Amino acid sequence: MTLIVDIQKRLPHYTLNAAFTVEREPLGIIGSSGSGKSMTLRCIAGIETPTKGTIVLGDRILFDSRKGINLPTRDRLVGFLFQNYALFPHLSVAENIAYGLKGLSKIAQSRQVSTQLEKVQLLGFEQRYPHQLSGGQQQRVALARALATNPELLLLDEPFSALDPHLRSELEKQLIKTLSDYHGLTLFVTHNLEEAYRICQKLLVLSAGKIVGYGEKQSIFTRPGTLTVAQLTGCKNISPIQKITSYALKALDWNCTLTTSEPVSDTAAYVGIRAHQLTFSNNTNRENTFPCWLAWTSETPHRMTIFIKLNTPPKNSEDYHLQAEVFKEKWKQLEHRQFPWFVCLDSWKLLLLNH
Repeated sequence: MTLIVDIQKRLPHYTLNAAFTVEREPLGIIGSSGSGKSMTLRCIAGIETPTKGTIVLGDRILFDSRKGINLPTRDRLVGFLFQNYALFPHLSVAENIAYGLKGLSKIAQSRQVSTQLEKVQLLGFEQRYPHQLSGGQQQRVALARALATNPELLLLDEPFSALDPHLRSELEKQLIKTLSDYHGLTLFVTHNLEEAYRICQKLLVLSAGKIVGYGEKQSIFTRPGTLTVAQLTGCKNISPIQKITSYALKALDWNCTLTTSEPVSDTAAYVGIRAHQLTFSNNTNRENTFPCWLAWTSETPHRMTIFIKLNTPPKNSEDYHLQAEVFKEKWKQLEHRQFPWFVCLDSWKLLLLNH
């Protein structure tokens, strides 16, 4: 089965233009707030109506502006997991899950409710109400409800955003297991890049209603192609460039000259490198290796972010060129070294970016 989306939706500040295809693997939609991610899902679900275009799921037309087709949400065979779960507070867990099963007998409804609760590990919670559940339990009930009608398409709109880090991790694992048994198609909206990378095989990047990146996740991260996609996929180090030769450039913000592994096109305007791909070495003869000094550090439980200045010592904590991310074990080896340290910007890790 395939989902084919080709729609436009006029919005107050821009027009959403979404044209893409979903096949077997879950597709992740990422982008900044207000980029059109949730609106895209709402149009597919039938909650919002596109200004024009088509939405086709398998052999069924869900929406076609020219033919005047606009199936109501209940007929689209789409499961939707909202950011706030949208459970009915006056209904029990079992009643919430059975809400979309009205065409089935009571026995069939009960069987399906039990099947879904078993999948999300909530058997025995049938008679509880949403206010008696934790946030993580509510999310699992909402997932069970979305899957209970055996939808052909599952739409997940930032389903973990309200949860603490431990619950996010647990429920992400639960979702990956659930999706492995799910035979329909999945669209997953998130602003968490690592989450999208773990759950989805393909990514679509939205910016102000336009698709600026679309493809295999490895390709999106290793070859983002444009400044916007690099920024939206978390690249922290980006500098405008001056082309020197086909395989050399000057990074203007970093005040260094770099050799590249791929040709510098005439349209390339920036160079980038991801923070975790900077390496520290004592081999001063290695290509693209520069003396550097520490300007500032920022700590997380497992990593250090190191803000460094190339070639000359910094004047203050804001005087830096690049940020590197290293695990604490590497930081312990590094922090007591005398300055200058030496940092390598591997030519194979450099991102050449168009506007």
